[in-house]
Amino acid sequence: MESFNTKPEDSPKPRRCARTIVVGRVEDIPSGRCATVDLADGDELALYNVDGEFYATENSCPHRGAPLAQGRLCGHLIECDWHGWQFDVRNGRCLTASESVRTYRVLIEDGWVKIEVESGS
Repeated sequence: MESFNTKPEDSPKPRRCARTIVVGRVEDIPSGRCATVDLADGDELALYNVDGEFYATENSCPHRGAPLAQGRLCGHLIECDWHGWQFDVRNGRCLTASESVRTYRVLIEDGWVKIEVESGS
């Protein structure tokens, strides 16, 4: 029987290209606070400082698009300001529904906060 699979089984998976953007100084975002990060393509990220550890997610709640950076941060949970959906900022998992938000890797280098985003973002 002839196979119609045109992709070889051992072909490498496409790699996502990431770049690192500098978003500010550590001291600009006090512990327990959130900030909005504007990307060049018009998208936004939410940046969180949880006891000196920084996390980043997309800034739009999947429920109705509310900006998560305007929500209430309590430990590792951000609560959407519009309807109360809660997300773990470490992994993007929603505790309220079966939705999630995308997370981004945050780096701290020489006091600068940097976020890894896909190229084109």
